Amino acid sequence: MTDTGDSRGLLYPTRLPTFRRVPAPDDLTDVVRWFWIPVWRLAPGRTSRQNLLPFPASNLVVQHDGTVLSGPTTSASYRDLHGHGWAVGTLLRPAGLAGIHQAPKEIRDIEIGFEAPGLYESIRAAMTDPGNVAGQDLAVEHYCRWLREHLLEPDETALLANTMEDVVSGDRSVLRVDDLAERLAVSVRTLQRVADRYVGLSPLAIIRRYRLQEGAARLRAEPDTAVGDVAADLGYADQAHFTSDFTRTLGMSPTAYRRDQRDQRGVSSEVDASGGERSPDPS
Repeated sequence: MTDTGDSRGLLYPTRLPTFRRVPAPDDLTDVVRWFWIPVWRLAPGRTSRQNLLPFPASNLVVQHDGTVLSGPTTSASYRDLHGHGWAVGTLLRPAGLAGIHQAPKEIRDIEIGFEAPGLYESIRAAMTDPGNVAGQDLAVEHYCRWLREHLLEPDETALLANTMEDVVSGDRSVLRVDDLAERLAVSVRTLQRVADRYVGLSPLAIIRRYRLQEGAARLRAEPDTAVGDVAADLGYADQAHFTSDFTRTLGMSPTAYRRDQRDQRGVSSEVDASGGERSPDPS
């Protein structure tokens, strides 16, 4: 079962607006990892910056103003929230993306408008009261119905791509492309083709993303653990290699990220009556 409590990818969890993850029903777990639903209502002039180190995957997102397909990213990213709004998104599995876009590397680091007749209208109708959980659940039901009607049954290669994702996500000892190819009993060349077709990133980029997500989560949860120990636990040869990867991807060193976390814990977020976060300061 997918762990919807997985905090990897959220660089500053305390800055999140009201946020839910809903697991995919059993018949859709090959195409969707989970549904995610943020709802926000910020005071005039306020901004809430959401910093992310996204999963190496794509998302299909119905927003209050349209539907977008967000491709895989090569670095950390952020989104500034203003005013009020909502979204109902799906974190797509590799096999799910294959049924939506044929060349995921073409949407790397960008999002594009997506034509999904009936999907936007049904979800917008369900989200007339965004903070209402029953309405959110109805939106997910509409989303599931659309996916069942529009996505084909994954073929063997698509399921291999899912297995690749599962192995990298669940086994931190996988650090090299050779390791992953051996675990899947395929050649490195086959692995490269599968990653390119179903994810849009190289196998090495997928591996590094999961390891860096885990590293960020450790730095956040264990403020007294030495950076070198985190690097060693993640299989890095030394602290310098971990620091180099971390800084190149997140734009800051592990030490700077940890310092930001300590500063963030000293700032309390207000929550308004609707349940939306009010960020205390533009960040």
